[in-house]
Amino acid sequence: MPRLYQGSPRATFAVLAAAAAAFSLMQSLVTPVLPTIQQDLHTTTGTVTWVLTAWLLAASIATPLMGRIADGIGKERALLIALAAIAAGCLLAAVAPNIGVLIAARVVQGLGGAVFPISFGILRDEFPPDRLASALGVLSAVIATGSGVGIVLAGPIVGVLDWRWLFWIPMIIVAAVGLVAHRVVPASPVRTPGRINWLSATLLAGWLVALLLPLSMGRSWGWSSTRTLVLFALAALLAAGWLIAELRAAEPLIDMRMMRLPAVWTTNLAAMLFGAAMFGVFAFLPQLLQVPASTGYGFGASVTGAGLLMLPLLVAMAVFGSLSGPLTRWVSNKAQLLWGSAMGTAACVSLALAHTEKWTVAVAAGVFGIGLGLVYSSMINLIVQAVPPHQTGAASGMNTNIRTIGASLGTAIVSTVVTGHVGADGLPAEAGYTQAFLLLAGASAAAFLVSLLAPVTRRVVAPKPEVLPDLSPVEV
Repeated sequence: MPRLYQGSPRATFAVLAAAAAAFSLMQSLVTPVLPTIQQDLHTTTGTVTWVLTAWLLAASIATPLMGRIADGIGKERALLIALAAIAAGCLLAAVAPNIGVLIAARVVQGLGGAVFPISFGILRDEFPPDRLASALGVLSAVIATGSGVGIVLAGPIVGVLDWRWLFWIPMIIVAAVGLVAHRVVPASPVRTPGRINWLSATLLAGWLVALLLPLSMGRSWGWSSTRTLVLFALAALLAAGWLIAELRAAEPLIDMRMMRLPAVWTTNLAAMLFGAAMFGVFAFLPQLLQVPASTGYGFGASVTGAGLLMLPLLVAMAVFGSLSGPLTRWVSNKAQLLWGSAMGTAACVSLALAHTEKWTVAVAAGVFGIGLGLVYSSMINLIVQAVPPHQTGAASGMNTNIRTIGASLGTAIVSTVVTGHVGADGLPAEAGYTQAFLLLAGASAAAFLVSLLAPVTRRVVAPKPEVLPDLSPVEV
């Protein structure tokens, strides 16, 4: 049976946006309700954090690997595999009888992280060059907004239903999206056949696990403990081995020559730094809002109330992420990356120094949302325009992965700072949040400085409209 609307850019985009939104919800949906899950499954605080850690590890490993596989077997097939993994993981999590099964389910969900790079690759294949920047910008805004929407939705869902519905609802959505994707998304016109370099894949998985594990558990293990230091050293050794293997491989998993492109390495480094700031704000601004008012600086908000105070961030992020693509006619992606990083810096400084009034927090959150919308969209556009079409999946996947590593760094450091400042009443002290947001401001400021090194790119327009223009960037 022929696929419905096959080849329609609008239908394809709608499916990709729904898939990306469903997966991005997984990034933040369970964060506000971890205490509820801990109590219901009768586990410890240290164990329940693996609900986040396991997802992070699986997504970090699967994203670049599946991005490369997608370039070979076809992006539409890889998209269906990723959606199936998300749906299966959600189903397993929804019926999990204990914490061990829930953690395993989160690993399966994390395998769907390839939805992001695959979606960007499909957009590049299917959209004409004059519409590509706008499509990438809107999809980036959907992804970024979905990551924050989970914080807003978690409270009402758990309050009305149950925490298991945090998985039932995404499962239903993803299953429906998968069925539509099978009928709508066209076959990839660009493929790169070849063998997967499993040695590189194994080394990549090894150093990511060795790095992210102590970053996630360092606070409970102790940053100077033997296993923390051993894992960091092992991560360095495995990362060096991975780089050597990639440089020597005839068919590398990640082309290191591509990673050395000025637009690629600067954008990836900025992604890591701003990723730390973004996830730090997503994870700890709601916690700040929920601190009891008796401390003198908290608002005592509920999970739902904290989510509502995050709405200015989400709305601003969605609006400016959607506008980022059209703005490239007048404002380059580099300029947007710079403006976004600068606004992120200003917002984090405001949250550090002026967080005792709801309106100041809401304004700062809105400013951060504007910056986040611009940064997310401009980064993806810079990456996609800088690499050949057949490397879109691997390149965008690695960018997503590096942002995840930055998120781990940011959340680990901020968690250490906040929990290291406890008042006499056993509640977090204000100084911890002040220092934490100043550190996030530093990360965003560092992203601004790195972005200064990124080249300005423009698309080369072909002389005839019926001939597709070359997307290779011209560095200025």
